[in-house]
Amino acid sequence: MSQNNKKRSWKGMLMTLTLVFALVVTGCGAGSDNNAGETKEGTKTEAKKDNSKVVATYEGGQLTENEFNKEIAIRSIFDPQSAQLLQIEQFREHFAKETIAYKYLAEKATDKAKEEGKKKANEQIDAIKKQLGDEQFKKMLEAQKVTEAEMRDFTARILTVVADMNQKVTDEQLKAEFEKVKNEMTTASVRHILVQFKPEGGKERTKEEALKIAKGYEARLKKGEDFAKLASEVSEDGGSKANGGLYADAQVGQWVPAFKEAALTLELNKISEPVETEYGYHVMRVEKRTEKQFDKLTEEEMNMVRATAATQYMDKFMKDELPKLIKKLELPPVPQPEAPKAEEPKAEQPKAEQPADNKEADKPAAGTEADKPAE
Repeated sequence: MSQNNKKRSWKGMLMTLTLVFALVVTGCGAGSDNNAGETKEGTKTEAKKDNSKVVATYEGGQLTENEFNKEIAIRSIFDPQSAQLLQIEQFREHFAKETIAYKYLAEKATDKAKEEGKKKANEQIDAIKKQLGDEQFKKMLEAQKVTEAEMRDFTARILTVVADMNQKVTDEQLKAEFEKVKNEMTTASVRHILVQFKPEGGKERTKEEALKIAKGYEARLKKGEDFAKLASEVSEDGGSKANGGLYADAQVGQWVPAFKEAALTLELNKISEPVETEYGYHVMRVEKRTEKQFDKLTEEEMNMVRATAATQYMDKFMKDELPKLIKKLELPPVPQPEAPKAEEPKAEQPKAEQPADNKEADKPAAGTEADKPAE
């Protein structure tokens, strides 16, 4: 059982890309126009003229059907799960509005943000390319009919907006945002024993049955049994059993709410009563807890807090300003899979005519043994 329960937020491409890049990498300006792309080295690449239907117009620009489909293809590379969502009209409209928002905001971004967005995009794509290998990276792009230049332009546009939004965050806003999320950034060392409601390979338990077992472990621990030894023997959490039930120096924000709350509030080094989560009952002991201090944040942590604060600007823009900018939005229908072609009926083969007299049909053919004279 994994305690990891990080929630995905439908904040659009900004959050999708920043989370994807954060996982892939430790640690142009605003995008492409219709007629040319730009590679990492800055050389222009010719592109076919886009004569497809204009599906959206907004103040200062437009979105064509080909562009929209290309955005969907690139989005699907970064977030394959979105490919299914984008078959639903509601999400396609939301995605189109996001696309317009990022195109518009990238154009309005400062030169500094554009430079930073392009630089970071190249770093991120290079890192993904290195991780996958050239051949796999090429196959990934070909599967969605996307070029590397198009992928770099898309990423540069998103990260340009991220950089521009981040630059708007004041020190006061940064500190205020930290106060909201500091509990999520608290680290703790928690040892626990899990009694599952649905043990792997075993019979499903009622809550009463699971609680009775957990209470038994609680009693044994309070009598002095070694927690690590007992956890390694009986815990049903595969993620920590081999380590004596211990999650060491982990951010509590990654855990499910009830487990996180217990990790934040339990008295140190005390055996807890069973704590219920969606997985079962946990007998816990918090062995260490370290609260984050604003002035002790690492650069990476500070950037994450800043990015969270910056989403407020995007939320406000999407809610209050974007609707006024869009003049027309007529998306193409969701592409339907082609129905399999029905097989053409085979022509019936003509049957050989049978003699009218059945006796004739029983006669042996000429040249057979029957035709030979008797000796």
